[in-house]
Amino acid sequence: MTAADLPSLRETVARHGLDARKSLGQHFLLDPAVCARIAALAGDLAGRHVLEVGPGPGGLTRALLASPAAEVVAVELDRRAVAALAELAAAHPGRLRVVEGDALRVDPSALLPAPRRIVANLPYNVATPLLVGWLRGAAAIEGMALMFQQEVAERICAAPDTEAYGRLSVLAQWRCRCELLLRLPPGAFSPPPKVWSAVVGFTPHAEDPGAALFTAMERTTAAAFGQRRKMLRGALKSLGEAEALLAAAGIDGARRAETLSVAEFDRLARALLARSG
Repeated sequence: MTAADLPSLRETVARHGLDARKSLGQHFLLDPAVCARIAALAGDLAGRHVLEVGPGPGGLTRALLASPAAEVVAVELDRRAVAALAELAAAHPGRLRVVEGDALRVDPSALLPAPRRIVANLPYNVATPLLVGWLRGAAAIEGMALMFQQEVAERICAAPDTEAYGRLSVLAQWRCRCELLLRLPPGAFSPPPKVWSAVVGFTPHAEDPGAALFTAMERTTAAAFGQRRKMLRGALKSLGEAEALLAAAGIDGARRAETLSVAEFDRLARALLARSG
């Protein structure tokens, strides 16, 4: 089978019984024009090795294969979709590798050679833990273009002193330059979700904080935003001597988490690591 012989996406869905399953957070992109637009938002893919998670019937996968990417590796948990993707792999010999499994257990740097990019319409139910894992290993990733529920996308890109600003905002912006690239209405998906969705672009910062500092930042943000209505001197008590930690970072303990910039959280995390190290 060649690419020209492939059935349409809707035919693929019907042939393989690919009704979207809520338990897997599935909402399929079946419009080739939308898929092509998302692939284009991922930037220049020439020579890149691209990881896609939750490809379903392969709409975005087809768009990525139409790009000059060196290779696409699609990680899919749903066996019905794996069978559908096998047809696509046969039509693009040597350029599509399908991995059946849980993306939460996959290390992109072990699965793909560099340069690596991640482009995906993420399953809603695992989008946040997937992102945090990739942020932890962002030094090995050139860039990401990821689809989330719009509310999550807005949290990722939120500025301090706004309602949406929180732990995910800090972790994402600490490790990457984040940009909301595209909003899509429910009708762009099959079946339509109840909310809008959005694509966020991530460009990792050059400095790699390392595993220990990333863990310290996770602990700091979890404590600070876990009780976000409290002043920091109260919210950070679970980390030990909160007043000493705040003094070391030069931050007033009467402030609340949502008022701190990403740079101030960086100072807090470094102070925590220095104290615990």
